Amino acid sequence: METKDFKSTLLMPKTSFEMRGNLTKKEPKFQKRWQEEKLYEKMLDKREGCEAFVLHDGPPYANGDIHLGHALNKVLKDVINKSKFMQGYQVPYIPGWDTHGLPIETAVTKLGYDRKKIGIPEFRKICHDFALEQVALQKEGFLSLGSIGDYDHPYITLQPDFEAKQIEIFGKMASDGLIYQGLKPVYWSPSSESALAEAEVEYADIKSPTIFVKFQVKDGKGKLSQDDYFVIWTTTPWTIPANNGISVHPRMEYAKVKTPKGNLIVSASMVDQLMKEFDIEEYEVLETFKGSELEYMTAVHPLYPERESLVMVGEHVTDESGTGLVHTAPGFGMDDFLIGKKYGLPIYVNVDEQGKMMEDCGERLAGQYVEDANKTVTMWLDENDALLKLQFIKHSYPHDWRTKKPIIFRATTQWFASIDQIRDKLLDQIHSVSWVPAWGEGRMHNMISDRSDWCISRQRAWGVPIPIIYGEDGTPLMDLLPDGYTSEHSPNGLFTKETDTMDVWFDSGSSHTGAMKERGLGYPADLYFEGSDQYRGWFNSSLIVGTAVYGSAPYKQVLSHGFVMDENGKKMSKSQWNAVAPAEITKQYGADILRLWAASVDYQADCSMGKTILKQITDTYRKIRNTFRFLVANLDNNTFTKDDLLDLNDLSDLNKYVLAVLNDIVDECIKAYNEYRFGDVVSMLTAFMTNELSSYYLNYTKDILYVEEKDSNNRRQVQTVLWYCASILSRLWAPILAFTCEEINDLMKFDEESIHLSEFVKADLKQTEGLKEEMKQLLALRKDVLKALEEARNDQKIKKSEEAAIRIHANPEIRALMEKLIDNPAQWLIVSSVDFTDEPLKAYDTVEVAVDEPKGHVCPRCWKFTESENEDGLCNRCREVIAHDHCHN
Repeated sequence: METKDFKSTLLMPKTSFEMRGNLTKKEPKFQKRWQEEKLYEKMLDKREGCEAFVLHDGPPYANGDIHLGHALNKVLKDVINKSKFMQGYQVPYIPGWDTHGLPIETAVTKLGYDRKKIGIPEFRKICHDFALEQVALQKEGFLSLGSIGDYDHPYITLQPDFEAKQIEIFGKMASDGLIYQGLKPVYWSPSSESALAEAEVEYADIKSPTIFVKFQVKDGKGKLSQDDYFVIWTTTPWTIPANNGISVHPRMEYAKVKTPKGNLIVSASMVDQLMKEFDIEEYEVLETFKGSELEYMTAVHPLYPERESLVMVGEHVTDESGTGLVHTAPGFGMDDFLIGKKYGLPIYVNVDEQGKMMEDCGERLAGQYVEDANKTVTMWLDENDALLKLQFIKHSYPHDWRTKKPIIFRATTQWFASIDQIRDKLLDQIHSVSWVPAWGEGRMHNMISDRSDWCISRQRAWGVPIPIIYGEDGTPLMDLLPDGYTSEHSPNGLFTKETDTMDVWFDSGSSHTGAMKERGLGYPADLYFEGSDQYRGWFNSSLIVGTAVYGSAPYKQVLSHGFVMDENGKKMSKSQWNAVAPAEITKQYGADILRLWAASVDYQADCSMGKTILKQITDTYRKIRNTFRFLVANLDNNTFTKDDLLDLNDLSDLNKYVLAVLNDIVDECIKAYNEYRFGDVVSMLTAFMTNELSSYYLNYTKDILYVEEKDSNNRRQVQTVLWYCASILSRLWAPILAFTCEEINDLMKFDEESIHLSEFVKADLKQTEGLKEEMKQLLALRKDVLKALEEARNDQKIKKSEEAAIRIHANPEIRALMEKLIDNPAQWLIVSSVDFTDEPLKAYDTVEVAVDEPKGHVCPRCWKFTESENEDGLCNRCREVIAHDHCHN
């Protein structure tokens, strides 16, 4: 007898929600729709009057395509904003761009524009236009990631309104005595021809010459003679021509050592060590004396005999390295500068803006770059019999963080913002802020407590001009003077404008005013969130400017992330050919894959990206998508709608349980979102969808969904659970999987036109704590049965669980729970039959279980074993379903 094919009578899943995401094709359409339909404005309108959450965007520098660090930052900001919106907050988000300074000047120069030939005004205009081109390029990149914000009205540091507010801030700080002009050694970048702030300095190892030099005593104050020599040590031979002093410690013991190379004055504690260093075997300590006894002696300069060096005493001198006598050039070091000022030495600078030795160094050195001058100076000293030792060391040295070239300390006249005057207030504000990770507080505290006054002037053409004019006598006056202004400093009415521009960190550091307060977002922001390099950068400058002007920090909370590395833990860079561009990922995989990666990684530390990681993320995404697909595909091709939902409190306990667990997940996910634990959100949601849904609930309810009557109460209960799961989970995932969840929302037609206009929801269930405790016991029973089934499979007693008849020996409490909560134990355990017995069986963790062969034959429709003898071999349930369908067709 031929067996009938009953497949057409089954209610198989059906949906237009594809198994393959095709994200690269769909995402640009969603992005375009969000822009055209003004989703950001609708989000603001929907939360009109609600409490605001303000994440103030740290402005990326507008130069070149966005990189993975940008993508990580922008995606996680978007995740934060969307999760806050879905909790009922109004979330204004104004993206910003930093547009002044050296990188754009360099880029424009490389395009063939010479500022000296075309003039500063024209050069500035070209920089302005180039910067806006870069903003447009990066804006497109950020939008492609699914970032939502006021991209039509960003803040850009070159905007006149922004610059005006920045100048107002400068004026306020100046009027409060926090801005001053001074001659000081500053970090100077010859490669940039400009002063740098501490935030623009990074350290790298270099190989440097170190030299020990002897200075012949000129005036020994009756204690030392011209046969004696002060011995100094330096790692910067090029500064020797600027030497005009030698510093000693007032209380340190010094020794006069008789050697074949003359009587050498060095620290008494270092005599043996230094003699070995100088390859001197025969020596004798003639006498010792305190450093204070050497004060005001003089020495002959070893390169310029007509000049002399003054011996001074200072607390900065140590005997930890060198000789205990410090070569002092007040124009090239802060300690040198301070002691030089104390003793009235001239602040002598003989190196120009490009790091080249100037004419007064003599023909032999003039025009040489400092690194080249090292060799020339060393050879010259050797010729003059003043060089005791030359060696090379590898040590950490400051570099310009943009050009990656070494910098120097160089005394120049600059504009400074005083840190000293507000240091205590800054430290107090640091302690009032919430820092995530917590170590950020200590890091910021140390940076502020140790930092010197902030050099805010730059010798650049492209930047916000420092609003200062000078009188005829050189006195600085505030700019923006009224017509007809007269001053005693300019009797002829002639004034000169300051040509320096402000440090770009002053630009971005005042964004809390130009972009937040001016746009009605208030002060302080709820959150600043940037890379960990911004503790020395934007977090730092914003804190200083904000506290100086408003008396408090510009942020309530600071969150930071690490850098993006390749899969081998190496920092990504184009020069290493290991950099992965976000556009490559979004075009090949889709932005939601990049968003899922950003949310999954431990972003607060350095995190990795590469092909292997992308494959793992793609696999995770596929599982998430397929679970969503099952949920929506079993809602009868979207003919089961919100109107078909059953009252949740009429559901069976077994169905309520899944929603009760999901409600707990909602609470945990919201908590994790608020604590910026995005990886935990991903873990909890994927675990629920894998364990509670795919492996458990969706597995056993297939029998109900596919086999039972379309409108049966049993089936409608399961569909109600599926609908709520799809609704709740798509909202929980929406901040992360922004495009995919919008696709689900379009299909399911939840409450809003966009998933991003909705809120997190829970199933409205009454008290379920008791149910969850009871189910914990039954799930332990299920675990034992699954273990017994696995053993039976391994012993080849069965091929699949449906072929098993199960006997269970359990205590009365568990039997009672089964009878109370489980209407159809065989269906729940996906077996042929379940019988309870008092007979002892094989013991497992909770119950005793036996696996037997089932009785009867397999129903050709539902594939369950049955002992019924209906026509076509159908079980009673399938016979009734088909008969019912025939009656209605």
